[in-house]
Amino acid sequence: MKGELLLFSSVIVLLQVACSCPDKCRCHSSTNFVDCSRQGLAQIPSHLPPQTRMLHLQDNRIHHLPAFAFRSVPWLMTLNLSNNSLSNLAPAAFHGLQHLKVLKLTQNSLLSLESRLFHSLPQLRELDLSSNNISHLPTSLGKTWENLTILAVQQNQLQQLDRALLESMPSVRLLFLKDNLWNCNCHLLGLKLWLEKFIYKGGITDGVICGSPDIWKGKDLLRIPYELYQPCPLPAPHPVSSQAQWQGSAHGVVLRPESHNSGERDLLECELKPKPRPANLRHAIATVIITGVVCGIVCLMMLAAAIYGCTYAAITATYRGGPLAQTNEPGKAEAKERFDSSPA
Repeated sequence: MKGELLLFSSVIVLLQVACSCPDKCRCHSSTNFVDCSRQGLAQIPSHLPPQTRMLHLQDNRIHHLPAFAFRSVPWLMTLNLSNNSLSNLAPAAFHGLQHLKVLKLTQNSLLSLESRLFHSLPQLRELDLSSNNISHLPTSLGKTWENLTILAVQQNQLQQLDRALLESMPSVRLLFLKDNLWNCNCHLLGLKLWLEKFIYKGGITDGVICGSPDIWKGKDLLRIPYELYQPCPLPAPHPVSSQAQWQGSAHGVVLRPESHNSGERDLLECELKPKPRPANLRHAIATVIITGVVCGIVCLMMLAAAIYGCTYAAITATYRGGPLAQTNEPGKAEAKERFDSSPA
């Protein structure tokens, strides 16, 4: 009997927890929407309804997200953390959110992002990181971003963006990059090449406006000619290794660098060399059209010249073979008569 009572009381407690709504939050059970915005919260509320699909936490004072911060809402699909004071996100902060599709982290104080942060978000479609202080993004996020369609990183401190990261987003269609500190040097050539291909395939972007060097400041990256990009200089050799090589050569011994150093050097050379310029189909089509028009005009001119020449030749032949021939025949007859009447 006591066991049944204990089980019954446990079920009642669980139902109360599941149906309860945290303080300072407004829960809409019909839409599974929980609104905890503008409540001065300093941490994620506890006892969130587990069936929550949309959670609004914007305009609060949340500084830190611990690991498994949203374990109580495994079915969450939309999470808004905009306009907080987030500066530190635990690598497993979003762990367990297998169904999350929209994540908004705009207007916070984020400085960088770890690649592990998004590994547990396989369904992520929209990511808003705008208006932070992010100076760099990971070079790769694995398969996490394969379904990402919208990425916003405008109004940050980015100077470069690795092409490998962009290539890990094959489904992206909207890309917002403006108002960063883009350094339009040889290292940004990969971004330029990727953006041209992205736009050609129908992608939409707000563009990359150069912040440096001074010669390109305020210019659109896509309007800078390829020919003005020079290969990135190789790093200066280490003085110790140079001295060792000189001493070895002086004694007739050639010192070979270690295998890992040579691999790094080869990798640097591959990364620093600019990638070949891809063929631009629009330029090629325009070239073919212009060439066809020029060839057509030349052919028409040649045809007109041929017609004119033939007409002129026909008129000339007619003129010489008609009246001139008739006028010359009487002259010949008179000369013949004069010749016959002359004394023998």
